[in-house]
Amino acid sequence: MSCFLPHLTNGIGFRYAQLTTPLGWQVDQAILSEEDRVVVIRFGHDWDPTCMVMDEILYSAADRVKNFAVIYLVDITEVPDFNRMYELYDPCTTMFFYRNKHIMIDLGTGNNNKINWALESKQELIDLVETVFRGARKGRGLVVSPKDYSTKYKY
Repeated sequence: MSCFLPHLTNGIGFRYAQLTTPLGWQVDQAILSEEDRVVVIRFGHDWDPTCMVMDEILYSAADRVKNFAVIYLVDITEVPDFNRMYELYDPCTTMFFYRNKHIMIDLGTGNNNKINWALESKQELIDLVETVFRGARKGRGLVVSPKDYSTKYKY
């Protein structure tokens, strides 16, 4: 399903442009240019099984959230600029941005910066994106997830 979602890459295909354009330029522009919607970015690889599951859920929910969110995919090997900044060490990581600001989510896991697993259903993602949108519009940098994930994994 990742082929149906827009990918943010390292920029223009010309060799000169690649040398002069920072790798994360498209990601930065996607986050900067969106004024009224949440930007959902899945960092990972299209071939990773966890990302495949998450991509399917993102694709199935994309039409339902298009009025208040836009979804992008970023290959962390092709665009490594954000790996250290956002601590992208997991195979699949989903993050939310609103008006050029990273929106954190209290999922009950202790990691409020990102989701590093595949969600279980389309409705779960829709509820989460809607919660992020409503909280971000009110100026909140941290929103509370509608579902508690503290018991999802046993560490």
